Amino acid sequence: MNIPETSTHHLIDNLTRTDRSFALYRLPWTDEPILVMQKEGFPETVGTLAELNGKEGFIMAPFQTSEMHPIVIIRPDKVAHNWSEIAEALADVHIADKQPDIASEAVERIVPDEKKEYTETFNLFIRPLQKKELRKLVLSRHSQQPLPPGFSPLGAFVKACNSYPRMMVSLNHTPVSGTWIGSTPEIILSGSGTEWHTVALAGTMQMNGEIMPTEWDKKNQEEQNFVSEYIRKAVKKFSSKLTEKGPYTARAGQLVHLKTDFRFSLKDSLRLGNVLQELHPTPAVCGLPKEDAYRFILDTEGYDRSYYSGIIGRLDPKGETELYVNLRCMRIGLHKATLYAGGGILPVSEAESEWEETQHKMDTMRNIL
Repeated sequence: MNIPETSTHHLIDNLTRTDRSFALYRLPWTDEPILVMQKEGFPETVGTLAELNGKEGFIMAPFQTSEMHPIVIIRPDKVAHNWSEIAEALADVHIADKQPDIASEAVERIVPDEKKEYTETFNLFIRPLQKKELRKLVLSRHSQQPLPPGFSPLGAFVKACNSYPRMMVSLNHTPVSGTWIGSTPEIILSGSGTEWHTVALAGTMQMNGEIMPTEWDKKNQEEQNFVSEYIRKAVKKFSSKLTEKGPYTARAGQLVHLKTDFRFSLKDSLRLGNVLQELHPTPAVCGLPKEDAYRFILDTEGYDRSYYSGIIGRLDPKGETELYVNLRCMRIGLHKATLYAGGGILPVSEAESEWEETQHKMDTMRNIL
């Protein structure tokens, strides 16, 4: 993907420092940027996924909905495809050129402290699993990285598009949720009319150069089976026509995952919020049993996931819906970016290998900084 002309580039960067609400995204295996923009006013917010029934727009839903982190709906007042259409859509938007006040001094790295904190939390997570009180948990963490001088959100978006063709890449901003950049491989719900699609995605290995590993150990296979079992039961509540493909090895950047595709029919596309409420959070970002794991994470993980591991993408019950789990993402602040990553924990998991997995996942965003 090419960078747009300079005026469009500067304008989009400056939009991330205003009260305007917009989303710029690119779907997997395409080279077309898509802009969804609200002309004025704060975006609509709702408190539950079921309240999305019949709604249309670009969605940002958090892991846990709260007053601080509501579900955000960017109204699609303007929708444009490709850079020329986007430039035309932004022609009547006038914003003073704002240079961010990015600190140039080095920020002390705190990786050793982060690792210690992660290990301590891991030890809390592994206990109920070894006692068989829970079947699976997902432990995540966040890490702050300094932004380089002159950092461009749009430049990072384009770099991510070029680096990760298999993923849905997004740059979105609202005064409610802030500015986020992400590159996610995991669909939670896509389709149109009566034909719909979701996936079970779990298990992680590194690429060996450009060679894709395919031999999966028992821990990764078991983790993927848990997610597939959950998705299968959830979808059957809404559809009796369900087909599966997988599990198979799927690449996502320099990582690979085990993936199963589920395709099913829905009679009523105006009730997609109900389907999302049943699916989210999947065991790929939460655990099993769902409610017990969800509560344990909120009580024990030790930080607010915000919009990480929530839902992101275009919701259009009368057209094409493309919603993803918000993974491999970062929130952009004035001086720093906050990166997020997590991994599934089973009784056989080890703290060191799980820590390394989160490091590799964070590299997806580090590489575009």
